[in-house]
Amino acid sequence: MKVLVAIKRVVDANVKVRVKADGSGVDLANVKMSLNPFDEIAVEEAMRLKEQGVVSEVVAVSCGPAACQETLRTAMAIGADRGVLIETETALEPLAVAKLLKALMDKEAPQLVLLGKQAIDDDCNQTGQMLAALAGRPQATFASKLDIVDGKARVTREIDGGLETVQIALPAIVTTDLRLNEPRYATLPNIMKAKKKPLDTTTPAQLGVDVTPRLATLNTAEPAARAAGIKVPDVATLVAKLKNEAKVI
Repeated sequence: MKVLVAIKRVVDANVKVRVKADGSGVDLANVKMSLNPFDEIAVEEAMRLKEQGVVSEVVAVSCGPAACQETLRTAMAIGADRGVLIETETALEPLAVAKLLKALMDKEAPQLVLLGKQAIDDDCNQTGQMLAALAGRPQATFASKLDIVDGKARVTREIDGGLETVQIALPAIVTTDLRLNEPRYATLPNIMKAKKKPLDTTTPAQLGVDVTPRLATLNTAEPAARAAGIKVPDVATLVAKLKNEAKVI
């Protein structure tokens, strides 16, 4: 059984992002980039399935500039068998990424596609759902538990009311949530081994996919500064302020 894991290179979760002076976007100059945390969970889950003997091959794929090779090497250091980079300098939207992954699915024919439920840079939470629609495959989103039983995926997913367990036929697309697992650290020997693992490079044109942007960012701004809190002398004053000033009751 082959698993395709889609990963994204994003600004490190511990970095405080800065908006460009002209408001055209986020300043990425000299900023630490890392593997998207939700995608790291997807890679970890693929490795656990492989350790259980359910999966025979784990293929990591990323779409973006040449620098994404570093992110793919990180996934291979965690344990992915090989990597595929769909190289492009174009700013990719979720639909474009889904189309690229669909084209790669047609080529690789994986039984399971794992990807994070969203990227922490744009928070779109769209790619997995779009990929399932384009591929005509079952999907299970926000997975907090995943089991492969009798050729089917049994997924416990988080919903507003609690937990929901669904069973879908393979091949399928599953997006991962935070509570699915705790990713392992890549050890130094595995980091060295990852440098020798195969990494193939292709382009959107070779896959026959048009990635021309359909959206334009008009402006990017930092959130408003949080106002300082105040102290009130008693409960009556608190209730009055909540009712008359904040208007939340």
